[in-house]
Amino acid sequence: MLHRRAPEFPKNFRWLNVSRPLSLQKDLRGRFVLLDFWTYCCINCIHVLPELKRIEKEFPHLVVIGIHSAKFENENDEENVRAAILRYDIEHPVLLDEGYQVWQMYDSHAWPTFVLIGPEGEILWRSSGEGIYDALTPLLRKWYEAHTPSQADKPLPLRLEKHVRATGLLAFPGKVTVAYRPSHPGPILYFTDSNHNRIVGTTPSGVIQEIIGSGDEGWQDGKYEEAAFFRPQGLAYNPAEDALYVADTENHLIRRIRLSDRRVETLAGTGKQSRRLLREGRGTSIALNSPWDLALSGHTLYIAMAGSHQLWKMNLLDGSLHVVAGSGYENLSDGPCLLAALAQPSGLALGPRGELYVADSETSSIRVVQNGTVHTIVGKGLFDFGYRDGSFDEALLQHPIGLCYHEECLYVADTYNHSIRKIDLRQKKVTTLIGAGKRGYQDGPAQEALLNEPNDLLWVKDSLYIVDTNNHLLRRFDPHTGFVSTLELYPVDKIAVPRARTQSLFTRSVPLPPTSVPLRKPFRIEVNLPFGYVLNTEAPSGISLSEKRYPLGEELPPLEKPTEISLEVYVCKGKASFAQCLFWCYQLILVPESTASSVVSLTLPPLEKEGISSESEVYPYSEEKQNWRSPS
Repeated sequence: MLHRRAPEFPKNFRWLNVSRPLSLQKDLRGRFVLLDFWTYCCINCIHVLPELKRIEKEFPHLVVIGIHSAKFENENDEENVRAAILRYDIEHPVLLDEGYQVWQMYDSHAWPTFVLIGPEGEILWRSSGEGIYDALTPLLRKWYEAHTPSQADKPLPLRLEKHVRATGLLAFPGKVTVAYRPSHPGPILYFTDSNHNRIVGTTPSGVIQEIIGSGDEGWQDGKYEEAAFFRPQGLAYNPAEDALYVADTENHLIRRIRLSDRRVETLAGTGKQSRRLLREGRGTSIALNSPWDLALSGHTLYIAMAGSHQLWKMNLLDGSLHVVAGSGYENLSDGPCLLAALAQPSGLALGPRGELYVADSETSSIRVVQNGTVHTIVGKGLFDFGYRDGSFDEALLQHPIGLCYHEECLYVADTYNHSIRKIDLRQKKVTTLIGAGKRGYQDGPAQEALLNEPNDLLWVKDSLYIVDTNNHLLRRFDPHTGFVSTLELYPVDKIAVPRARTQSLFTRSVPLPPTSVPLRKPFRIEVNLPFGYVLNTEAPSGISLSEKRYPLGEELPPLEKPTEISLEVYVCKGKASFAQCLFWCYQLILVPESTASSVVSLTLPPLEKEGISSESEVYPYSEEKQNWRSPS
């Protein structure tokens, strides 16, 4: 398809992160456009997001458009895609590709696939897999020198989902474990509040015990209040050390939390994603690849290395790491551990006889590692999934992520079926415990209760605790009553976080001096931008005040006492010509005074985008729609 004219997007398709559908001819002609064919389950698609953000920063006239071509049935749901956009902080327009129409128009075969469209609408370049930054940016620089993009009259009509979302105490909580600490009279549930970049400890009744982490995205060891994580997932508690181990997933690290002296340290990983298949290494000298879950047996820490489709283990006595199972090729293939194929393992559970159970998410299967071999319990292949109870041969799951063992049964967070499934290992039968295969939120009898992409679960004191990820909640199932309830966390002020902690592509919030507003009277705020910048009138600039958001220029309610607000504006440089505008966020205190004007004028200082770091080696993994494309 190279050098042919790029096909126009179908009309009436749904779009996210913009206020209206985009057209190649009407909105994007004269610009370089990069299409990213992705699906939100795909670990390779998640890996390239930092690369895309780096490219967007360096080439501001380039428009990145995500074409979401769903693999799983659950990924066709608009609300589920919206949640993925929020979870991974995607800030470019996203088109929902219905029935693979755009996928087929552009002859895509794997996730992720990239297509670059030139200013005249011609297809200039295409590629699949990770490592897009090194592959594309040298070519982009040459094309930019040869063809300066023409400037469109209007900026894109951005309407980022993250700026209109509701707030909550938790943000996409991930995994849970239990600790029986010598200093505490009862069990403590520790769970990863993943998108708040922290670990929370609570009693089984919901009383918050401690918060671990500053909440900032990043990698920093030290005291609880200064430590930084980046979307952590799996946890494991070691009673011998009174320590928690953390799969710091998007930092590609294994961290240890010393609970007794309240400090965080790094045990394994370099902080950068491994760019090739590795077999062994030691501590912080070896790069890891999206560690997603952990399980502890004595001095051995098992790691679900989702990014390389393998299982690893770490010897906690000497810090050495080794592959336990998985050739590194993404597939469902049983056999000797190092020859068997896994596909994005995301959940681990240990059995009483040393067997290691695995939620192998991309094959919608449950596997077991025992006596040097990998065996599939439930599941058939990369594209075999559904929602069906029955014998092991008949049952179907859909992208399970969480797993726990309890009384000769496995309990599965069947994530994309929004259900909790029970695998009876004696009777070799799968049944549904909670849910009905549809997304929602509802407490009550297990058969009527609704979940939203649960990611993990754990039995504690005869109750099953569920991490209800996309509902941003913890839930509890009582087997004696058969009811599901929501775990209320308190005190609220101990766990609450500011509305906006980070802006991964755009700049963080910065403070402005206190500003006078009229006492007990409505008022409006007008902004004066720095020289060379204009307001993007097609994007939803606004003011957040007392947990409510008002469009910029709209009348604000009277104030009686000093009140903090967040001012969020979309701006473009030059003559409103940036293909993607900038998002600037400011914090300031409004001080009511009887002599203040009803029109408040603010002069805003310019803000620059934050730098994005990314490793620059090519990483060729991708997931094909029909079968695996091996690295070249």
